[in-house]
Amino acid sequence: MDISVVISTFNRSQNLPDCIAALDMQKDAESVSWEAVVVDNNSNDDTPAVVASLKKRYAYPIRYLFEPRQGLSHARNCGITQTRSKYVAFIDDDILVEPQWLRFMCDGFRARRSDAVGGRIRVESPRPIPKWIQPEMYGFLGQRDFGDEGFYMDGIKKFPFGGNMAVRRTMIDKVGVFDTRMGRKGEGRKREELFKGEETDYFRRLAEAGGRIYYEPNAVVRHRILPYQLEKKFFRTLHFNAGFQNAQLDTNFYPRTLGGVPLFLFLQTVRAAGRYLLQTATKGPNLSFRQQMNVGYFLGMIQGYRKRNCLV
Repeated sequence: MDISVVISTFNRSQNLPDCIAALDMQKDAESVSWEAVVVDNNSNDDTPAVVASLKKRYAYPIRYLFEPRQGLSHARNCGITQTRSKYVAFIDDDILVEPQWLRFMCDGFRARRSDAVGGRIRVESPRPIPKWIQPEMYGFLGQRDFGDEGFYMDGIKKFPFGGNMAVRRTMIDKVGVFDTRMGRKGEGRKREELFKGEETDYFRRLAEAGGRIYYEPNAVVRHRILPYQLEKKFFRTLHFNAGFQNAQLDTNFYPRTLGGVPLFLFLQTVRAAGRYLLQTATKGPNLSFRQQMNVGYFLGMIQGYRKRNCLV
């Protein structure tokens, strides 16, 4: 088997028919042997029945796996351990791949001799995107677009996003699987569920191990976002949780702390708040919201260090 396409899903069986149908539309991939692997991350809807129906409808192989441990990283790791293909690709149930996606993803490995490949992710919104979501913030909605030219990413500043990425099996054997302390839990609507960072961590490890990561601009997918992802609460929570998680995982020692929080962090928070107030006064609330998110990140870090100190 050349490539396994791992589709992680949780309580969104309504997304699976379109996701699977898009995979069925692949062109110029006759030389590629592949399968779709749906990983049910402990859903309580009709996901098993929907997958069973789809398996009868399409000619290409569709497998169903059940992962009881909640979390996107657990689901992806299940897909990794339960497949044996040369390459493992990852998409979510709200992703629609373009007709030549499979061909170009494989070309990224074969022609470029890469250890990992990431393609473009274009956002499809159910309603007009609010003005306070500036174009540079689209990445928080899952968009990934580095332009029309392919290149090797460094894995640190530039790396694939989870809605459109693939890794060579031999590199997985070397680097390991996703860190299950990171990543979305459940539907990602509640504060305790909306975590990320697993892809940042994974590709950093892959790059440190000498892996070559290629950006393939012709491997395109569309990401269908949900209305709640266009709310300010979603963006605030993302950044608060990112700060909280980074503090929880920080292994550095800080000699000067207050309540377990490094002292310099209080100054950074005050400065960020000042920049936010200044931008609000000079540019308006829409253009200053990005800075408000930064304030939330620092507040999340403070909470993360305080909670970690309480557990020591």
